Amino acid sequence: MKPSFTIGIEEEYQTVDPNTKDLRSHIGTEILSKGKLLLHEAVKAEMHQSVVEVGTGICKDIKSAGRELKDLRLHICDLAKQNGLRLASAATHPFADWRNQDIYPDPRYHTIVQDLKMVARANLIFGLHVHVGIEDRETAIHLMNQARYFLPHILVLSTNSPFWLGMDTGLKSYRCKVFDKFPRTNIPDTFSSYSEYQNFVDLLVKTNCIDNAKKIWWDIRLHPNFPTLEVRICDVPLRADETLAIAALIQATMAKLYRLHESNMSYRVYPRALIMENKWRAARYGLDGKLIDFGKQTEVPIRDLIYEYLNFVDDVVDELGSRQAINYIHWILENGTGADRQLRIFQETGDLTKVMDYIVYETETGLVPEAAGAGAAV
Repeated sequence: MKPSFTIGIEEEYQTVDPNTKDLRSHIGTEILSKGKLLLHEAVKAEMHQSVVEVGTGICKDIKSAGRELKDLRLHICDLAKQNGLRLASAATHPFADWRNQDIYPDPRYHTIVQDLKMVARANLIFGLHVHVGIEDRETAIHLMNQARYFLPHILVLSTNSPFWLGMDTGLKSYRCKVFDKFPRTNIPDTFSSYSEYQNFVDLLVKTNCIDNAKKIWWDIRLHPNFPTLEVRICDVPLRADETLAIAALIQATMAKLYRLHESNMSYRVYPRALIMENKWRAARYGLDGKLIDFGKQTEVPIRDLIYEYLNFVDDVVDELGSRQAINYIHWILENGTGADRQLRIFQETGDLTKVMDYIVYETETGLVPEAAGAGAAV
């Protein structure tokens, strides 16, 4: 059965005090209550009280996902303003202190904090998760094995967390280093079959490592409740158009790998340890670095590899109707990722509050034209 390649997108946002530019809890505001009234299950709280998550429904293509995502961002931006807050889309806050953040009063989050203690409390990060519909679990496992290779390339394009606790970390994605303190994160191992994967999950449940498969937080995973492959490696980008470009690239990757699969071919599967080398380089250097081309056994500038990657998926892009979205990757290559642009503002001003002003501005960029006539304004 050919996969549907439907798309679902989840983004996590910061709620920010417009005066101090610091994170501020949205608890006690109407963001969640009105958000759920307007958007139903598309908006929800996250573990920290200054985090709001939105998620699209099941979208048949990137164009419909784009309309829905921008509409969600627009509504939450508007609700934040109505409640004396601003919305910010960046994977870490430049200077907020996780020790000052309250945990959302939910039994699930209470259990995670009880289990992971300070590791959970310090996890003040904001990600992008992209679901691609691949209904057959056996096929999904084989595509997951192959898609792991491309995860560092995808991370590079999303990098948007250069600051932590008021410091320039020297990394383009410090979020990665915060999150990998959690168990069951990073690049997964390979699985020869779905049954081997299911046996692994069952063993973790049986031995009280986890109570369900949602507590496997790999950079790519078979979603336990939905018939999707979920890519979780990304920082949440500044602009919605960046998110859509990355989501379209993820979808095209799965479609291209499936095209090989149905022709009894496959992309070479590399060991986890090698891919982790590239993940470190991606998080550390972003677009300015080099990744290892394991086939050629040499370093290659990341930008060159991104162009090769775009050529690799090019023959499935038009069939998916995602040419316009994927073309925005060229804008990212020309203007820099969110991390590059944040660092540029800081180099110009030396002021992290100015960086936050820029993040808020970029979060709202490009939303109004798509939503024209909907009666909402940023």
